[in-house]
Amino acid sequence: MDCFFAAVEMRDNPALRHIPIAIGGSREARGVISTCNYPARVFGVRSAMPTHQALKLCPHLTLLKGNMEKYRIASQQIRQIFQRYTDKVEPLSLDEAYLDVSDCKMFAGSATLIAENIRQTIKHETGLTASAGVAPNKFLAKIASDENKPDGIFVITPNQVEHFVATLPLKKLPGVGAKTAERLAKLGLHLCADIQTAPLATLIKHFGSMADSLLKRSQGIDEREVFHNVQRKSIGIETTVEHDLTEFTACVAALDALLPKLALRLEKYQSSSAGQYSPINKIGVKLKFSDFRQTTVEKQGLSLTLDQLLPLLEEAWQRRQQHSVRLVGVQIGFNTGVLQQLNLPFE
Repeated sequence: MDCFFAAVEMRDNPALRHIPIAIGGSREARGVISTCNYPARVFGVRSAMPTHQALKLCPHLTLLKGNMEKYRIASQQIRQIFQRYTDKVEPLSLDEAYLDVSDCKMFAGSATLIAENIRQTIKHETGLTASAGVAPNKFLAKIASDENKPDGIFVITPNQVEHFVATLPLKKLPGVGAKTAERLAKLGLHLCADIQTAPLATLIKHFGSMADSLLKRSQGIDEREVFHNVQRKSIGIETTVEHDLTEFTACVAALDALLPKLALRLEKYQSSSAGQYSPINKIGVKLKFSDFRQTTVEKQGLSLTLDQLLPLLEEAWQRRQQHSVRLVGVQIGFNTGVLQQLNLPFE
């Protein structure tokens, strides 16, 4: 979906359509941008950007608190549309999914025509626009979906794969972040074609087990199937505090305030999974420091109580390197290999 949260707000309030808007944060309190529309992106505003930075780039930016329940309803409506074409749907988030249409008989099995019809149906029934990438595998489809945003489609046919990946920048590959891209550039590796001719020993020396993935992706190879029986891997909640925390006791209070909210999220998950879920595998505490470093401390076998979480919080606190804390979070990781009846781990 195109700037999904912002798009829902613009649909419901046409006065917002042609001005820069963003979801998340406020002018009075710190936070980060969740989503922004395309007029805001012209000024350099991006998702996950600190709100104060976004306001410097675009002082007249309209900030909206957002309505997650409204976004979930729109997301469910879109997923119901997907199911008309295939049951092989792998959601990545509320606004993104992989669809395997290999067995779809509509439009004589043309993936391009299927994708275009899905986009038209979404626009007609929800008033929202979607962009699509059509390709022989997930990795290429994901990259293609960004090529003609917003409200566009980009197709990579099997006989176009070799040419497409040859000129594809390595920084666009899944798993290649800014630091990995920098290391690749220092070796003179900028495009997928560069990886294809690089000595294997050099790749293994500098990138270890990641070398295999780099080689496969640079050739357009992705053997992953669309996994449509996806179990939730984690639930978490976090808060960016209004003023940096310089005392451990303040972090404790912030963590304690998050636990009831996490309990509500877990209960909602219970009601949506018919009383069954993957058992809790680990519990973690997350801190982000004033220098924007972040750390997470996790442990298995804990109950979700403040007393049990305090040692994790203290270990994370010790990693602050004298910096203050700007964000506190807590999360639950699930063992996705099995299902069991849900028993909430709160005392």
